[in-house]
Amino acid sequence: MEPEQITSEWLSGVLGAPVTITSDRRIGDGLVGMNVRYTLDVPDGSGLPGSIIAKLPSPDPTSRATGISLRNYEREVKFYNQIAPTVDVCVARCYHGEWHPDNGDFVLLLEDLSPAEQGNQITGCTAEMARRSVLELARLHGPRWGDATLADIEFLERRDADSAERLHMIWTMFVPGFLGVYSKYLDAEGIALVERFGDRIPDWIAGRSLPGTVTHGDYRLDNLMFGGEQGGHPIAVVDWQTPGHGPASGDVAYFMGAGPWPNVRKEIERDLIAEYLQALGAYGVTVDENEFFQQYSRDAFGGVIMAVVASQIVGSSDRSEAMFAAMATRHVRHALDLHSESLI
Repeated sequence: MEPEQITSEWLSGVLGAPVTITSDRRIGDGLVGMNVRYTLDVPDGSGLPGSIIAKLPSPDPTSRATGISLRNYEREVKFYNQIAPTVDVCVARCYHGEWHPDNGDFVLLLEDLSPAEQGNQITGCTAEMARRSVLELARLHGPRWGDATLADIEFLERRDADSAERLHMIWTMFVPGFLGVYSKYLDAEGIALVERFGDRIPDWIAGRSLPGTVTHGDYRLDNLMFGGEQGGHPIAVVDWQTPGHGPASGDVAYFMGAGPWPNVRKEIERDLIAEYLQALGAYGVTVDENEFFQQYSRDAFGGVIMAVVASQIVGSSDRSEAMFAAMATRHVRHALDLHSESLI
């Protein structure tokens, strides 16, 4: 949908009560989608909120085409409708979601999570914010850890032998453009790692050993909302455009690789992973810590892949370049610090 199609009449129909839009404002820096906050006049006793967030396709043609072709819009609607009720991770309440297979159009009406504030991928996070973020992942991963029925959910993303060659092809296609822009942010050791990794992708995917669960796929600071003194959920997770079925270590490594700055990450990494594994115990999940850390270390390359590929398929801006530069430098450093290449 386009923002102008969201009228008081349309909202009244899907929300089941007469509401009036009193103001609207675009929020966030969504690269693939667009978020608009609508302030509402609602009837007393309706149980409806005074504001709501509409998530819509990106107005940027490149980003919109990406969202449709990669099924991001479809997957997000289906996540809220089918997966969110089965896990414990804190997400925005979904009031309405629809996706149209004929043209890829979609709309989601979501809880306004303010006054919680969005994390910032560029500036990074504190050790406390990192702890909050990683422990929330246990609430996503734990409930459906090793759940065989996830294999029957077609829309969930997967990295398996069938996708390895395709990912290698995509990497080969995009890495020259990535290095053309971002090599100035990397040192020689980092550039050499990026140049070597492409041919290792099939072996990297084949070496995964942990059971599958529900994964977020883009679990980073820009997709997390943090409550504070003004209120809000302690943490809530947004942007479910890449939900997957795969090993939990990917989400944990992806967040830790570029959330805290490298010096902070090094100080808290092992202890925080141990605490995350302990939190999984609440769901009856037992994981060998050494095996998990090895898989986590290998999965540092997941962030490198995201930085290379995503930077080349969304609309460019000063903010997006700064964000991908932060991601690239930190994820590459993560892989180097953990000697991830030696584990493939």
